[in-house]
Amino acid sequence: MMVFKSAALSCAAALRSARNFSSSTTACFANTRALQFVPQVNISPASPMRRTVTWLEALHAREEGRPASSTYAKGGDLNKTPEIFKRSMDESYTTISLPFKQDEWLLDAYVNASGRLRIGQIFQDLDALAGVIAYKHCAPAEPTIVTASVDRISLLKRLTVLEDIELSGNVTWTGRSSMEITIRARTVPDNDVFLTANFTFVARHPITGKSFPINELVPRNEAERQIFERAESYNAAKKKAAKTGGLLTSPPNAEEAEIIHAMWLRQRAYEDPTSGLELPPDVIPMKDSMMQSTMLMQPQYRNRHFKIFGGYLLRQTFELAYCCAAAFSHGQPYFISLDQTTFRSPVPVGSVLYLTAKVEYTQHQPRSAAGSPAGTFVQVRVDSTVRDIDHGTAENSGSFTYTYFVENKKVSVLPVSYAEAMEYLAGRRNAIESRNFGDALRGLEVLDSAVTE
Repeated sequence: MMVFKSAALSCAAALRSARNFSSSTTACFANTRALQFVPQVNISPASPMRRTVTWLEALHAREEGRPASSTYAKGGDLNKTPEIFKRSMDESYTTISLPFKQDEWLLDAYVNASGRLRIGQIFQDLDALAGVIAYKHCAPAEPTIVTASVDRISLLKRLTVLEDIELSGNVTWTGRSSMEITIRARTVPDNDVFLTANFTFVARHPITGKSFPINELVPRNEAERQIFERAESYNAAKKKAAKTGGLLTSPPNAEEAEIIHAMWLRQRAYEDPTSGLELPPDVIPMKDSMMQSTMLMQPQYRNRHFKIFGGYLLRQTFELAYCCAAAFSHGQPYFISLDQTTFRSPVPVGSVLYLTAKVEYTQHQPRSAAGSPAGTFVQVRVDSTVRDIDHGTAENSGSFTYTYFVENKKVSVLPVSYAEAMEYLAGRRNAIESRNFGDALRGLEVLDSAVTE
């Protein structure tokens, strides 16, 4: 805010003292434009993520019942079956540089209030880069590419110093119309990977909305074959888990039932005036951790398909979850991971997005002999609901589960109702899955060498 205020004051001074009003005005606005941030993946006119028409043009096209812009709307054959090509991993390999040390204004767009890296801003770029990679793999066809899920984003190590950063990734698995994309963020020049992310994108026909067949990914060597098979195995397991329904179809097991029973007994003791027990200040009922936000979805945050950019939703949910974890723990949370998340429905421009964050699971960590700090893992789930501006039928657009670590704090969430107990168990299962996930299991340790040989 201070930057733009200073620019405005300088502009006013220039206008008062300048002999040439026109040239001063031009210089002033040029200076202001220089301070505007543009996401890296959208700068190049060659980027497949670029917007091809203005929002007003798209709006008028919608009102007239015609496609706004696509290869097919410009004369392509809607009934033609797309030709399928065989592609290798390196053909979609893409890198984006964030030269923070060379560009202080770029860095200014990526730091948080504490002077550290703003992870939510990186999330936005991760999703955009994944979209670029997806379009490169599908070329020359231009289907509608949709973020189906974020399979996991893991922070491998905390950045204590802001360095230049490079984001890189490629397609690591394909089905008929879906693809998995793996991205890594590393510091430059030491090439130290500090974050990994896995996305699943699906291709849809730009007019009919039906599934669109994409190019086939063909491993070139043993390393790439292992990467492909691991990703294929994970996607099969993900589909199987989605069919089982988790706690919706399977009751808690014996161990989980004991945990919930013990928490119920403790809650009853806190409520019993004859027990002599009072709710400790570091034990917080789950309902008291809730935090909400409401926002109107504006066209400036749209993707090329006139829906809200998935990376923007990631940033908004991350920052609400961060606020929720901070208010719950009265400490500074450090991001650990985003668990598997499915985008259930698109978020249209002009709709109203409701976000509800709640702490659903906590786990204490004592100080280790190796020097790891004591603290609490705080898991926050953010549920998103979208309605049109007339507030008609609500649609669930997805749930996002973030895990943070708060050093030197010991706080516990307490479920009170049966519904909250099930949320607690779901959070516990997520925590166990995160612990067992392991980046090596997905073949990330050989990914770069596999696609750059």
